[in-house]
Amino acid sequence: MKKAKNYLAKKNQIEQGKYYEFEEGVTLLKSIATAKFDETIELHVKLGVDSRHADQQVRGAIVLPNGTGKTTRVLAFAKGAKAEEAAAAGADYVGAEEYMEKIQKENWMDFDAVVATPDMMGVVGRLGKILGPRGLMPNPKTGTVTQDIGQAIKDAKAGKVEYRLDKTNIIHCSVGKASFTNEAILENVNTLIDTIRRAKPAAAKGQYFRSVTIASTMSPAVKLNVTKI
Repeated sequence: MKKAKNYLAKKNQIEQGKYYEFEEGVTLLKSIATAKFDETIELHVKLGVDSRHADQQVRGAIVLPNGTGKTTRVLAFAKGAKAEEAAAAGADYVGAEEYMEKIQKENWMDFDAVVATPDMMGVVGRLGKILGPRGLMPNPKTGTVTQDIGQAIKDAKAGKVEYRLDKTNIIHCSVGKASFTNEAILENVNTLIDTIRRAKPAAAKGQYFRSVTIASTMSPAVKLNVTKI
């Protein structure tokens, strides 16, 4: 009951039907993100595309200027010199078939990001049904299948986020923590929005940005004004 009252109290601070300017919306959200832990701030972007069509997919990755505030545990699939490079770059786990089997047989998932060298995709590909639904499958389009595995790991550690449409044509992305300054959150939001804008498919027609909301772990969503994007 207390949780419901707290949520309702926060919701009452949001003017219903109002679309806040980005800076104003971030300030409001920060003021109601008052949980006893450092809440995650997420941006939810609904696009005017149809993800069922290959030519209207919107997917990619970006290193946010101020990171996400999360500690990212990276699993790297690599061998030989590339495995050494991955370890030197700060990967938490480095290996090949042994980690594939550990995931398959033990349902081991103590990692937040997966990167791989191209020659390891024959091994990683066997994990598609496990990693795919969780958004963890390495992909060349997001820079997680690459020969420059050291840089891929550094990017993941620095706050790289992947964005892609879900089945309802919405992108969900972490853009920081409640402990971040307003300026840091706003810079991350603007960077992500600009990246999504530049990723607009040629086949997309009509209004591209349908809605943008920002929310924290324990707070209601704040609607943002998309007319100026």
